[in-house]
Amino acid sequence: MNTNNKEASFLNEEATHITKLDLKQQPAGTIQKYWFHLVTDGIGQAINIPIMVAKGAEEGGVLGVTAAVHGNELNGIPVIQRLFREIDPLSLKGTIIAIPVVNVPSYLRKKRRFIDETDLNHIMPGIENGNVSEVYAFRFFDRLALQFDFLIDLHTASFGRINSYYIRADLKDPITRKMAFLQNGQIVVHKPASDGTLRGAADAAGIPSVTIEVGDPNTFQKGMIRSSLTGVHNFLIYQGMLDGTIDEPTTPPVVCKSSYWLYTDTGGILRVDPNITKMVEKGQVIASLHDIFGKLIKEYRAPEAGIIIGKNIHPVAQTGSRILHLGILK
Repeated sequence: MNTNNKEASFLNEEATHITKLDLKQQPAGTIQKYWFHLVTDGIGQAINIPIMVAKGAEEGGVLGVTAAVHGNELNGIPVIQRLFREIDPLSLKGTIIAIPVVNVPSYLRKKRRFIDETDLNHIMPGIENGNVSEVYAFRFFDRLALQFDFLIDLHTASFGRINSYYIRADLKDPITRKMAFLQNGQIVVHKPASDGTLRGAADAAGIPSVTIEVGDPNTFQKGMIRSSLTGVHNFLIYQGMLDGTIDEPTTPPVVCKSSYWLYTDTGGILRVDPNITKMVEKGQVIASLHDIFGKLIKEYRAPEAGIIIGKNIHPVAQTGSRILHLGILK
């Protein structure tokens, strides 16, 4: 069967409804689609999350690829779709478990946070007998994520902000450091996994993980999607799960030892000047704030030299609004 016929066959197959994912029962050399019953809604109907599983002809490790932990983070979805259109399970060693939408209720509502306004990526691995968001997080992590040997977690910026294509990872860990640099990011930021994040929960469970920030929310960006897909392929090749040649970046990433956001200390109409991935010097004007009549209230300057990882593009700024995400070079 040629590649086009394989792709058409896979796309046309109906997803199977399941309540448990048993990789031992997954046929070798196949790709399967599932609707996984995670929780039940207020009228007793199942809330199912989509799962795609490629099990290779040979045994090997399990790579998890997750997207849309926040409901407005869309760029990771076509990364996973394209990965599964391109993958040949007969040439795969090991298994890929991909979840194109983790936070289904928020995705359907076109919202970032869960239905109780909780950030799912702040409460992982959840609580078994907790509230609605905690139970959702627990069941996802316990029943699915704990089956991963490695995790690539795909995110984007939030509402009103834009991101470079950058990677967060613990660069002191040799495995996650290698995973990070295989992603061919514009920027790589050293950030040990923190409590509450999916990456942090996976790390605590002994699953090497990286977070990939694939651009902007609520949109599909072809270049970002292509770069992220290349990064996933690079890891599969490096790990020996696929044959091939690792795609080296034409420009090495900028490596940051740390990063932080700058915030406004009063409200007004905000303009952030530097573009993402641009270097700034200490003392350089990076933003200005005007009142509603157009009078300049304040200029904000870079507290130290660094690179712009992400920035606010929403002009309406209340006290404490984000200005930009500054990376401090190694």
